[in-house]
Amino acid sequence: MLISATEGGASVLPQNPSGQAWASDYRGLSLWLDRVDDPLTRRPGLPGDRSVDIAIVGAGFTGLWTAYYLQRADPNLRIAVVEKEIAGFGASGRNGGWCSDLFPASWEKIARRHGRAPALAMKAAMRAGLDEVGSVVAAEGLDCGWERGGSIAFARSKVQLERAEAEVEHAHSWGDSDADLRLLSATETQQMVGAAGVLGSTFTPHCATIDPGALVRGLARLVVDRGAELYEGTAVREIRPHRVVTDEGIVTADVVVRATEGYTSALRGARRELAPLYSLIVATEPLDEKTLTAVGLAHRPTFADHRHLICYGQRSSDGRIVFGGRGAPYHFGSTTAARFDREPAVFESLRHNLIDMFPVLAGVRFTHSWGGPLGVPRDWHAGVGLDRDTGFAWGGGYVGDGVTTSNLAGRTLTDLITGTDSDLITLPWVGHRSRKWEPEPLRYLGINTGLRVMVSADRRETRTGKHSSMAKAFNRYLGG
Repeated sequence: MLISATEGGASVLPQNPSGQAWASDYRGLSLWLDRVDDPLTRRPGLPGDRSVDIAIVGAGFTGLWTAYYLQRADPNLRIAVVEKEIAGFGASGRNGGWCSDLFPASWEKIARRHGRAPALAMKAAMRAGLDEVGSVVAAEGLDCGWERGGSIAFARSKVQLERAEAEVEHAHSWGDSDADLRLLSATETQQMVGAAGVLGSTFTPHCATIDPGALVRGLARLVVDRGAELYEGTAVREIRPHRVVTDEGIVTADVVVRATEGYTSALRGARRELAPLYSLIVATEPLDEKTLTAVGLAHRPTFADHRHLICYGQRSSDGRIVFGGRGAPYHFGSTTAARFDREPAVFESLRHNLIDMFPVLAGVRFTHSWGGPLGVPRDWHAGVGLDRDTGFAWGGGYVGDGVTTSNLAGRTLTDLITGTDSDLITLPWVGHRSRKWEPEPLRYLGINTGLRVMVSADRRETRTGKHSSMAKAFNRYLGG
């Protein structure tokens, strides 16, 4: 049995033989889905064979943004979205709620392949994507707790401060100014946030806090209300040229969009396309005003620090502190299962790290803990594209930076599909295909070794006060 994400009065989800949870209580998947004003009942599944103009596999941000912009481009298009569970079941309904300008591959990596100007164009497109999400949220009246408070990353040791300084210098070498990313002193940091032991921080305005569950469920309602067919509870087994093969029938389409991200490995022939790496999150109860004042983050910037092992947090619209990070293992064979959403040791580590960061939270009740897989390509480089011969289109490989990037993917795929000549279709990620991951057991050994390297690097830096040469060496294999 699987205990749901709600720790107080937890419900129980029965499992199917593969370890995936059935649909008895989707609210248990995350804080965000627990609190949406939505019954979370499955829409009807595919009733049999169908023929449409556009078939989209996956009802997360990528699939729904693509449907949304296709409807705006041509309201007469027949669009079918096919989803194994419900809209927002995956990372779109479970992530940390950062809508940022982060892209998984470094600008240097893009420039080495395409040149500096295309890399700068990609950078600008990510910034514009953040603005676009905010514009749609406002125009469509999507109540998702959007607040553009920026993002702050603490330096809590000498080596972290040196990394913060290097990050600002690097950003300035790519055309940024202090208006885009600046170094804050310890005093300036403490004026913004009540984190302990800070020596300084970096701050960027290019980030917004959101409730991702509310956003993805709102997008699903929009596209259905405007005529898209959304078939839930329908497992896709394989994508063929102009065909989506399911247990309930085959959907034939001019274009098939794969928007499956962390669950891509379940598709026949796609086991090594994207590795599903798990990220886990905890959330406190809504805090009283005294505690919130001590925590700070009054304008709800997202927050992190400059350690190697990624962490991320936000102050939610209802006054909780939501905090997540890596640390869960990769599972052999790119397997995904509901039981992997919960790693008690990782949850405990997250709670410990958050309280270490904000001692005022000691004794505060943690009400939710959850997790899920994100999609990681072999080269840490997201991509979108369309093969007109086969009708196969794809978007993904966000490595956890997907809230804004998926919107850019939806707009780019729309222009590719409709044949619109735009700046978006010339961006360097268009047509990018990452090489496949190594076969097992190499994949298992390599990914989990990398995880251990980053954990060890943070511990060693804390102990010695010196930069980790191991982490520097391993970073060559990541997005840099």
